[in-house]
Amino acid sequence: MKASLILEDGTVFHGKGIGIKGETIGEVVFNTGMTGYQEILTDPSYYGQIITFTYPLIGNYGVNDSSQESNKIQVKGIIAREITNHYSNWQAKSSLQQYLVKNQVIGIEQIDTRALVKKLREKGTMFGVIVNGQWVSSNIEKYLIKIRAFQMDENPVAQVTTKKPHVIKGEGKRIAVLDFGVKSNIIRNLKALNCKIFIFPAWTDPEVVLAMKPDGLVLSNGPGDPAKLPYVENIKSLIGRVPIFGICLGHQLTALAFGAKTYKLKYGHRGVNHPIKDLRTQKVYITSQNHGYVVDAKTLPRSAKITHINLNDNTIEGLSYPDYNIQTVQYHPEAAPGPYDSNYLFKAFIDFTAKS
Repeated sequence: MKASLILEDGTVFHGKGIGIKGETIGEVVFNTGMTGYQEILTDPSYYGQIITFTYPLIGNYGVNDSSQESNKIQVKGIIAREITNHYSNWQAKSSLQQYLVKNQVIGIEQIDTRALVKKLREKGTMFGVIVNGQWVSSNIEKYLIKIRAFQMDENPVAQVTTKKPHVIKGEGKRIAVLDFGVKSNIIRNLKALNCKIFIFPAWTDPEVVLAMKPDGLVLSNGPGDPAKLPYVENIKSLIGRVPIFGICLGHQLTALAFGAKTYKLKYGHRGVNHPIKDLRTQKVYITSQNHGYVVDAKTLPRSAKITHINLNDNTIEGLSYPDYNIQTVQYHPEAAPGPYDSNYLFKAFIDFTAKS
């Protein structure tokens, strides 16, 4: 099946279609991880985006039932140099191609992903359209008009959050989770610590959350521009009333609640080998990351303390608010995919709630 990728600057890549026939438009981004494609595809933080895999071969270990970070593929499309149907893994249930078809996802392979990523690094993330079923060599303007008219959902969190509250049993600390697109491995880590977990939709009234008498609150990861999301006022109402641990989007929304600002990175941090430094201990950790926005250090209030920085570009990777029992990180301590260097943060949070 022939396929083409058209970027908003008019660049066209021709390749081979994967997934199903059709068209899809989204923000074209890239992830540098060598493995973990199933976790990446099902991460709600990628909702609305077309993901490019920089590693040249994906699909070689198939897909399984235990590596999903949500109940479906969240990306708008997939771009790869090559996917393989010849998978080998004892857990595998199907090929990546079968998985894409099952989830009705459109993709393209057999293009020069090195050239594409180089362009995204030079110009920044761009909108693009994958046309699966033909090579687009004429009438490109038709697709450029579609791209120019395309608008990202200003509240994609509403598409990925749980629709109703639910409880996961446990005998330990009572932990509330505001679900902005929570990854399954965050919940797995809390379950491993025997927490009783109360998962709430993103828009839940703060008083409803506090009525469960939680020992701590997790503000989860999720998609979208944090400055455009309508959840900051609710977070303001929770500050100082319960210990908080913010992850990725939760980190950004907490900073906004304290009056800081966020800005968009040129091409984001998406991969599993990003070095961060804990300024309190001087230790360096390798982390899993997936974000396009960061907190602006120049706008931080005096109550915020920078705890972690990214060693590639010195952007903020962690903040604490000592007067309010709050710790937030921009990276993903739950990994999936990625190294488990920062997994200790979950137990540190649970220990922290016991002292509060």
